[in-house]
Amino acid sequence: MTTQPTLKLTPEMASRFASLALNHLTREYPNKIMHAMSSSADAQTPRQLHPIFYGSYDWHSCVHGYWLLLRLLDRFPDLPEAEKIVSVVTAHFTAENVAGEMAYLQQPQHNGFERPYGWAWFLALTQQLHEMTLPQAAGWAKTLAPMSRFFEKSFADFLPKATYPLRVGSHFNTAFALALTLDYARSVKHSALASTLEETALRWHLEDVHCQAWEPGGDEFLSPSLMEAELMRRVLPGDAFVTWFGRFLPDLAHSQPATLFTPATVTDRNDGKIGHLDGLNLSRAWCQRSLAGALPAGDPRATLLRQTAEVHLHSALDHLDSTYMGEHWLATFALLALEA
Repeated sequence: MTTQPTLKLTPEMASRFASLALNHLTREYPNKIMHAMSSSADAQTPRQLHPIFYGSYDWHSCVHGYWLLLRLLDRFPDLPEAEKIVSVVTAHFTAENVAGEMAYLQQPQHNGFERPYGWAWFLALTQQLHEMTLPQAAGWAKTLAPMSRFFEKSFADFLPKATYPLRVGSHFNTAFALALTLDYARSVKHSALASTLEETALRWHLEDVHCQAWEPGGDEFLSPSLMEAELMRRVLPGDAFVTWFGRFLPDLAHSQPATLFTPATVTDRNDGKIGHLDGLNLSRAWCQRSLAGALPAGDPRATLLRQTAEVHLHSALDHLDSTYMGEHWLATFALLALEA
């Protein structure tokens, strides 16, 4: 494997990512809405349906577009885009707009809307606001609180009846959602939600062994195997995780399964589904870096994972804005990988 230089987040990268997000966050069209209708009265525009999260091509990408901007602003308060970020967030995070979003979420035909990916990203956004030192952030978090409570309850109601995990590499992946939501629950000290998430992860995954990693699928942006490991890294204490990880991917030190060590090939970035594979390379880099940090010092698997992460990251970073199909979301996963 060719050794790639280690990439780190720089102020220049942060400014680039912020500019990309500001370009799509309030761009209503093109738009792909996932919208259940009960009558002709439900035939409305994206902004009428979602007064905050109407941009970025789809609801969940708009949510994590705000997360991206706020996280970058927290890391780099002197960003050239800082004033614009604060202006856009202030204009959209209002009580009236939250009431509009809640009215949509509470309609019976929208039960399960954005489950679980959008739920998790909204709580990650809330976590970001709670952890920021920016003076306005506490007020924004308070404004969004009705939605935060709604999604907390959504997870609490759903997980006990979810007999099986979803082991896919798309928005329905449950390991990704639980990982982000567990970070949130611990950050805001919601112990009941954290316990439900931990118990669910253990019920679903504790006995998983010898993962075959038959991936990627042709439209995946998450690695089902690495994402599961990234969830269990959060759930199991250090030595217990190392033991579980060794059973789950027993041949990792020998670069097996081989598919996890080879960046996915993207043949058409104008095709939104095929373009997901750039996101797979970024999210793999995120998981590989994080998992490497959880292994003991001197563990050869850690070195291998870090090297593989750089290969994946380098393969995708130049394509964040190749087309709007990638521009509206890829920078979020680039940031996850760079910060890991």
